[in-house]
Amino acid sequence: MAKRVGVDKWLFGVVLLLTLFGLVMVFSASAVLAKAETGSPYHYVAKQGMYALLGMAALVGLMHVDYRRYNSPRVVFPAMAITTLLLVGVFAMHALNNTHRWFKLGPFFTFQPSELAKPMIVLFLAWFLQTRMHQMDDWKGTVMRAALPPLVFVALILKEPDLGTALVCAAVTMLMLYLAGLELKYIGMAILAASPVMYWMLFRVPWRRARMIAFLNPEADPRGTGFHIMQSLIAVGTGGFRGLGLMEGRQKLYFLPEAWTDFIFANISEELGLVGALTLVALFVMFGYRGLRAAFLSTDPFARFLAFGLTIAILIQAFFNISVALALLPTKGITLPFISFGGTSIFFTLAGMGVLLNLTREIE
Repeated sequence: MAKRVGVDKWLFGVVLLLTLFGLVMVFSASAVLAKAETGSPYHYVAKQGMYALLGMAALVGLMHVDYRRYNSPRVVFPAMAITTLLLVGVFAMHALNNTHRWFKLGPFFTFQPSELAKPMIVLFLAWFLQTRMHQMDDWKGTVMRAALPPLVFVALILKEPDLGTALVCAAVTMLMLYLAGLELKYIGMAILAASPVMYWMLFRVPWRRARMIAFLNPEADPRGTGFHIMQSLIAVGTGGFRGLGLMEGRQKLYFLPEAWTDFIFANISEELGLVGALTLVALFVMFGYRGLRAAFLSTDPFARFLAFGLTIAILIQAFFNISVALALLPTKGITLPFISFGGTSIFFTLAGMGVLLNLTREIE
Protein backbone atom coordinates (compact mmCIF):
# COMPACT_ATOMS: atom_id res chain seq x y z
CA MET A 1 0.00 0.00 0.00
CA ALA A 2 1.34 3.43 -0.91
CA LYS A 3 2.73 5.52 1.88
CA ARG A 4 0.83 8.66 2.78
CA VAL A 5 2.80 11.87 2.19
CA GLY A 6 1.44 13.50 5.36
CA VAL A 7 -0.69 12.71 8.35
CA ASP A 8 -4.46 12.29 8.25
CA LYS A 9 -5.60 15.90 7.92
CA TRP A 10 -9.19 15.04 8.79
CA LEU A 11 -8.11 13.47 12.05
CA PHE A 12 -5.79 16.36 12.85
CA GLY A 13 -8.58 18.84 12.10
CA VAL A 14 -11.08 17.03 14.34
CA VAL A 15 -8.58 16.90 17.22
CA LEU A 16 -7.86 20.62 16.82
CA LEU A 17 -11.57 21.49 16.70
CA LEU A 18 -12.32 19.42 19.80
CA THR A 19 -9.47 21.07 21.71
CA LEU A 20 -10.50 24.61 20.75
CA PHE A 21 -14.14 23.84 21.47
CA GLY A 22 -13.11 22.53 24.87
CA LEU A 23 -11.23 25.72 25.74
CA VAL A 24 -14.24 27.84 24.79
CA MET A 25 -16.60 25.73 26.88
CA VAL A 26 -14.25 25.59 29.89
CA PHE A 27 -14.20 29.39 29.86
CA SER A 28 -17.96 29.62 29.44
CA ALA A 29 -18.63 27.14 32.25
CA SER A 30 -16.09 28.53 34.74
CA ALA A 31 -15.77 32.28 34.15
CA VAL A 32 -18.38 33.51 36.63
CA LEU A 33 -17.34 31.25 39.50
CA ALA A 34 -13.66 31.76 38.76
CA LYS A 35 -14.19 35.52 39.02
CA ALA A 36 -15.95 35.12 42.36
CA GLU A 37 -13.41 32.67 43.79
CA THR A 38 -10.09 33.92 42.41
CA GLY A 39 -10.76 37.42 41.12
CA SER A 40 -10.09 36.46 37.51
CA PRO A 41 -12.61 34.91 35.08
CA TYR A 42 -9.67 33.42 33.16
CA HIS A 43 -8.29 31.35 36.05
CA TYR A 44 -9.39 27.92 34.81
CA VAL A 45 -9.20 28.52 31.07
CA ALA A 46 -5.69 29.97 31.39
CA LYS A 47 -4.48 26.81 33.13
CA GLN A 48 -6.27 24.63 30.60
CA GLY A 49 -4.85 26.69 27.76
CA MET A 50 -1.31 26.26 29.09
CA TYR A 51 -1.66 22.47 29.26
CA ALA A 52 -3.36 22.44 25.84
CA LEU A 53 -0.40 24.34 24.34
CA LEU A 54 2.01 21.87 25.94
CA GLY A 55 -0.13 19.03 24.65
CA MET A 56 -0.19 20.46 21.13
CA ALA A 57 3.59 20.82 21.25
CA ALA A 58 3.81 17.15 22.29
CA LEU A 59 1.37 16.24 19.50
CA VAL A 60 3.43 18.02 16.85
CA GLY A 61 6.65 16.54 18.18
CA LEU A 62 5.38 12.96 18.43
CA MET A 63 3.68 13.29 15.06
CA HIS A 64 7.19 13.34 13.56
CA VAL A 65 8.55 10.41 15.60
CA ASP A 66 8.28 7.03 13.85
CA TYR A 67 5.82 4.98 15.91
CA ARG A 68 8.02 1.89 15.38
CA ARG A 69 10.45 3.30 17.93
CA TYR A 70 7.96 2.39 20.67
CA ASN A 71 7.85 -1.22 19.50
CA SER A 72 10.66 -2.38 21.75
CA PRO A 73 10.96 -3.83 25.26
CA ARG A 74 13.56 -1.15 25.93
CA VAL A 75 10.71 1.37 25.65
CA VAL A 76 7.75 -0.65 26.92
CA PHE A 77 9.24 -2.06 30.13
CA PRO A 78 10.66 1.23 31.51
CA ALA A 79 7.43 3.03 30.59
CA MET A 80 5.34 0.45 32.44
CA ALA A 81 7.71 0.48 35.43
CA ILE A 82 7.60 4.29 35.71
CA THR A 83 3.80 4.29 35.46
CA THR A 84 3.56 1.64 38.18
CA LEU A 85 5.85 3.63 40.47
CA LEU A 86 3.76 6.75 39.92
CA LEU A 87 0.51 4.88 40.63
CA VAL A 88 2.01 3.52 43.85
CA GLY A 89 3.76 6.77 44.81
CA VAL A 90 0.55 8.78 44.68
CA PHE A 91 -0.53 7.09 47.93
CA ALA A 92 2.36 8.83 49.70
CA MET A 93 0.83 12.21 48.85
CA HIS A 94 -1.70 14.02 51.01
CA ALA A 95 -5.27 13.13 50.10
CA LEU A 96 -7.26 15.65 48.06
CA ASN A 97 -11.03 15.34 48.45
CA ASN A 98 -10.45 12.05 50.31
CA THR A 99 -8.69 10.51 47.29
CA HIS A 100 -5.11 9.79 46.31
CA ARG A 101 -5.26 10.61 42.62
CA TRP A 102 -2.80 13.49 42.25
CA PHE A 103 0.76 14.53 42.79
CA LYS A 104 0.51 18.17 43.86
CA LEU A 105 3.70 20.15 43.25
CA GLY A 106 3.24 23.73 44.37
CA PRO A 107 0.05 25.77 44.00
CA PHE A 108 -0.23 25.48 40.21
CA PHE A 109 0.93 22.02 39.12
CA THR A 110 -0.92 18.74 39.71
CA PHE A 111 -0.27 15.45 37.98
CA GLN A 112 -2.68 12.52 37.76
CA PRO A 113 -0.85 9.21 37.07
CA SER A 114 -4.03 7.38 36.09
CA GLU A 115 -4.17 9.51 32.93
CA LEU A 116 -0.77 8.11 31.96
CA ALA A 117 -1.92 4.57 32.73
CA LYS A 118 -4.42 4.51 29.84
CA PRO A 119 -1.93 5.05 26.97
CA MET A 120 0.62 2.82 28.71
CA ILE A 121 -1.88 -0.05 28.76
CA VAL A 122 -2.45 0.49 25.05
CA LEU A 123 1.30 0.55 24.35
CA PHE A 124 1.97 -2.62 26.36
CA LEU A 125 -0.87 -4.59 24.80
CA ALA A 126 0.05 -3.44 21.27
CA TRP A 127 3.61 -4.63 21.81
CA PHE A 128 2.64 -7.88 23.52
CA LEU A 129 -0.24 -8.95 21.28
CA GLN A 130 1.23 -8.18 17.85
CA THR A 131 2.92 -11.59 17.57
CA ARG A 132 0.40 -13.60 19.58
CA MET A 133 -2.78 -13.27 17.57
CA HIS A 134 -2.72 -17.01 16.82
CA GLN A 135 -2.09 -17.94 20.45
CA MET A 136 -5.18 -16.44 22.07
CA ASP A 137 -6.40 -19.88 23.09
CA ASP A 138 -3.35 -20.20 25.36
CA TRP A 139 -4.96 -18.98 28.59
CA LYS A 140 -1.86 -19.06 30.79
CA GLY A 141 0.90 -18.30 28.31
CA THR A 142 -0.80 -15.48 26.43
CA VAL A 143 -4.07 -14.20 27.88
CA MET A 144 -3.04 -14.03 31.54
CA ARG A 145 0.36 -12.56 30.71
CA ALA A 146 -1.33 -9.91 28.59
CA ALA A 147 -3.99 -9.10 31.18
CA LEU A 148 -1.84 -9.06 34.32
CA PRO A 149 -0.12 -5.62 33.94
CA PRO A 150 -3.42 -3.86 33.06
CA LEU A 151 -5.08 -5.60 36.02
CA VAL A 152 -2.35 -4.26 38.33
CA PHE A 153 -3.02 -0.75 37.00
CA VAL A 154 -6.78 -1.22 37.42
CA ALA A 155 -6.33 -2.40 41.02
CA LEU A 156 -4.13 0.57 41.91
CA ILE A 157 -6.55 3.02 40.29
CA LEU A 158 -9.48 1.44 42.14
CA LYS A 159 -7.54 1.91 45.37
CA GLU A 160 -7.21 5.69 44.79
CA PRO A 161 -10.32 5.39 44.43
CA ASP A 162 -11.21 6.15 40.78
CA LEU A 163 -13.78 3.65 39.53
CA GLY A 164 -14.49 5.52 36.28
CA THR A 165 -10.90 5.49 35.01
CA ALA A 166 -10.48 1.88 36.18
CA LEU A 167 -13.50 0.86 34.11
CA VAL A 168 -12.09 2.64 31.05
CA CYS A 169 -8.78 0.79 31.47
CA ALA A 170 -10.58 -2.55 31.89
CA ALA A 171 -12.79 -1.96 28.85
CA VAL A 172 -9.82 -0.98 26.67
CA THR A 173 -7.98 -4.12 27.77
CA MET A 174 -10.92 -6.41 26.96
CA LEU A 175 -11.51 -4.83 23.54
CA MET A 176 -7.84 -5.05 22.56
CA LEU A 177 -7.77 -8.71 23.61
CA TYR A 178 -10.92 -9.28 21.55
CA LEU A 179 -9.27 -7.59 18.55
CA ALA A 180 -6.34 -9.99 18.99
CA GLY A 181 -8.72 -12.93 18.71
CA LEU A 182 -9.82 -13.73 22.26
CA GLU A 183 -13.14 -15.58 22.21
CA LEU A 184 -16.17 -13.86 23.69
CA LYS A 185 -16.73 -16.71 26.12
CA TYR A 186 -13.44 -15.86 27.85
CA ILE A 187 -14.42 -12.20 28.07
CA GLY A 188 -17.74 -13.29 29.57
CA MET A 189 -15.90 -15.43 32.10
CA ALA A 190 -13.69 -12.47 33.03
CA ILE A 191 -16.74 -10.26 33.54
CA LEU A 192 -18.36 -12.92 35.74
CA ALA A 193 -15.18 -13.23 37.78
CA ALA A 194 -15.10 -9.45 38.24
CA SER A 195 -18.78 -9.23 39.19
CA PRO A 196 -18.28 -9.77 42.96
CA VAL A 197 -15.69 -7.00 43.00
CA MET A 198 -18.03 -4.66 41.13
CA TYR A 199 -20.88 -5.55 43.46
CA TRP A 200 -18.76 -4.75 46.50
CA MET A 201 -17.48 -1.49 44.97
CA LEU A 202 -20.96 -0.31 44.00
CA PHE A 203 -23.15 -1.54 46.84
CA ARG A 204 -20.87 -2.08 49.84
CA VAL A 205 -19.03 1.25 49.70
CA PRO A 206 -21.52 3.67 51.34
CA TRP A 207 -21.02 6.71 49.11
CA ARG A 208 -21.15 4.63 45.93
CA ARG A 209 -24.28 2.87 47.16
CA ALA A 210 -25.85 6.30 47.69
CA ARG A 211 -24.96 7.17 44.09
CA MET A 212 -26.56 3.99 42.82
CA ILE A 213 -29.76 4.66 44.78
CA ALA A 214 -29.77 8.25 43.50
CA PHE A 215 -29.30 7.01 39.94
CA LEU A 216 -32.33 4.73 40.24
CA ASN A 217 -34.50 7.40 41.87
CA PRO A 218 -32.92 10.88 41.94
CA GLU A 219 -36.25 12.55 42.77
CA ALA A 220 -36.26 10.86 46.17
CA ASP A 221 -33.49 13.17 47.43
CA PRO A 222 -33.19 16.08 44.93
CA ARG A 223 -31.13 18.24 47.31
CA GLY A 224 -28.87 15.44 48.52
CA THR A 225 -27.70 12.33 46.70
CA GLY A 226 -29.83 13.09 43.63
CA PHE A 227 -28.60 16.68 43.30
CA HIS A 228 -25.98 16.07 40.61
CA ILE A 229 -28.30 14.09 38.37
CA MET A 230 -31.27 16.43 38.78
CA GLN A 231 -29.23 19.57 38.04
CA SER A 232 -27.62 17.94 35.02
CA LEU A 233 -30.99 16.94 33.59
CA ILE A 234 -32.37 20.43 34.25
CA ALA A 235 -29.44 21.93 32.35
CA VAL A 236 -29.90 19.56 29.42
CA GLY A 237 -33.66 20.15 29.31
CA THR A 238 -33.37 23.93 29.65
CA GLY A 239 -31.18 24.15 26.56
CA GLY A 240 -33.89 22.89 24.25
CA PHE A 241 -33.10 22.79 20.55
CA ARG A 242 -30.89 25.87 20.11
CA GLY A 243 -29.75 26.56 23.66
CA LEU A 244 -29.70 29.71 25.79
CA GLY A 245 -26.57 31.02 24.12
CA LEU A 246 -22.86 30.83 24.85
CA MET A 247 -22.08 32.14 28.37
CA GLU A 248 -25.81 32.38 29.11
CA GLY A 249 -26.24 29.12 31.02
CA ARG A 250 -27.78 29.38 34.49
CA GLN A 251 -27.20 25.95 36.00
CA LYS A 252 -23.45 26.53 36.22
CA LEU A 253 -24.12 29.33 38.73
CA TYR A 254 -23.86 27.30 41.95
CA PHE A 255 -26.38 24.70 40.78
CA LEU A 256 -24.60 22.29 38.42
CA PRO A 257 -21.59 20.82 40.25
CA GLU A 258 -18.31 20.44 38.33
CA ALA A 259 -19.75 22.35 35.38
CA TRP A 260 -16.35 22.70 33.71
CA THR A 261 -15.16 19.14 34.41
CA ASP A 262 -17.39 16.10 34.92
CA PHE A 263 -20.66 17.77 33.86
CA ILE A 264 -19.42 20.03 31.09
CA PHE A 265 -21.62 18.21 28.57
CA ALA A 266 -24.70 19.32 30.51
CA ASN A 267 -23.49 22.93 30.34
CA ILE A 268 -22.89 22.55 26.60
CA SER A 269 -26.42 21.21 26.16
CA GLU A 270 -27.88 24.14 28.11
CA GLU A 271 -25.96 26.86 26.30
CA LEU A 272 -25.80 25.40 22.78
CA GLY A 273 -28.86 23.17 22.89
CA LEU A 274 -29.45 19.96 21.03
CA VAL A 275 -27.65 21.41 18.02
CA GLY A 276 -24.44 21.99 19.98
CA ALA A 277 -24.63 18.66 21.79
CA LEU A 278 -25.15 16.71 18.57
CA THR A 279 -22.36 18.66 16.88
CA LEU A 280 -19.99 17.61 19.64
CA VAL A 281 -21.14 13.99 19.38
CA ALA A 282 -20.63 14.18 15.60
CA LEU A 283 -17.05 15.34 16.15
CA PHE A 284 -16.39 12.33 18.37
CA VAL A 285 -17.99 10.05 15.77
CA MET A 286 -15.74 11.56 13.10
CA PHE A 287 -12.74 11.13 15.38
CA GLY A 288 -13.68 7.49 15.98
CA TYR A 289 -14.14 6.84 12.26
CA ARG A 290 -10.75 8.26 11.29
CA GLY A 291 -8.95 6.58 14.20
CA LEU A 292 -10.49 3.15 13.62
CA ARG A 293 -9.98 3.55 9.88
CA ALA A 294 -6.28 4.00 10.54
CA ALA A 295 -6.32 0.89 12.73
CA PHE A 296 -8.04 -1.41 10.27
CA LEU A 297 -6.21 -0.17 7.17
CA SER A 298 -2.81 -0.63 8.76
CA THR A 299 -0.83 -3.66 7.63
CA ASP A 300 1.45 -3.51 10.70
CA PRO A 301 -0.12 -5.40 13.64
CA PHE A 302 1.62 -3.14 16.18
CA ALA A 303 0.22 -0.03 14.47
CA ARG A 304 -3.22 -1.63 14.25
CA PHE A 305 -3.36 -2.36 17.98
CA LEU A 306 -1.88 1.02 18.86
CA ALA A 307 -4.36 2.99 16.73
CA PHE A 308 -7.30 0.89 17.93
CA GLY A 309 -6.39 1.27 21.61
CA LEU A 310 -5.73 5.02 21.48
CA THR A 311 -8.98 5.62 19.60
CA ILE A 312 -11.23 3.34 21.63
CA ALA A 313 -9.96 4.73 24.95
CA ILE A 314 -11.16 8.21 23.94
CA LEU A 315 -14.51 6.91 22.70
CA ILE A 316 -15.20 4.83 25.82
CA GLN A 317 -14.40 7.73 28.13
CA ALA A 318 -16.56 10.11 26.08
CA PHE A 319 -19.42 7.60 26.19
CA PHE A 320 -19.16 7.31 29.98
CA ASN A 321 -19.05 11.08 30.54
CA ILE A 322 -21.96 11.87 28.23
CA SER A 323 -24.02 9.00 29.64
CA VAL A 324 -23.52 10.30 33.19
CA ALA A 325 -24.63 13.81 32.15
CA LEU A 326 -27.78 12.33 30.60
CA ALA A 327 -28.44 10.10 33.64
CA LEU A 328 -27.92 6.93 31.58
CA LEU A 329 -25.19 5.80 33.97
CA PRO A 330 -24.58 6.47 37.68
CA THR A 331 -22.52 9.52 38.56
CA LYS A 332 -18.76 8.95 38.44
CA GLY A 333 -15.86 11.37 38.23
CA ILE A 334 -14.66 11.03 34.66
CA THR A 335 -13.78 13.81 32.25
CA LEU A 336 -14.89 14.37 28.67
CA PRO A 337 -11.74 13.96 26.52
CA PHE A 338 -10.46 17.16 24.86
CA ILE A 339 -13.31 19.14 26.46
CA SER A 340 -13.29 18.98 30.26
CA PHE A 341 -10.93 20.99 32.45
CA GLY A 342 -7.95 18.87 33.47
CA GLY A 343 -4.31 19.54 32.67
CA THR A 344 -3.00 15.97 32.83
CA SER A 345 -5.95 14.71 30.80
CA ILE A 346 -5.60 17.18 27.92
CA PHE A 347 -1.80 16.81 27.80
CA PHE A 348 -1.68 13.02 27.58
CA THR A 349 -4.71 12.91 25.28
CA LEU A 350 -3.02 15.24 22.79
CA ALA A 351 0.32 13.45 23.16
CA GLY A 352 -1.42 10.18 22.31
CA MET A 353 -2.95 11.82 19.26
CA GLY A 354 0.55 12.69 18.07
CA VAL A 355 1.40 8.98 18.06
CA LEU A 356 -1.87 8.16 16.31
CA LEU A 357 -1.28 10.81 13.65
CA ASN A 358 2.22 9.53 12.97
CA LEU A 359 1.03 6.05 12.13
CA THR A 360 -1.60 7.46 9.74
CA ARG A 361 1.34 8.30 7.46
CA GLU A 362 1.50 4.60 6.62
CA ILE A 363 -1.96 4.30 5.07
CA GLU A 364 -3.65 5.81 2.03
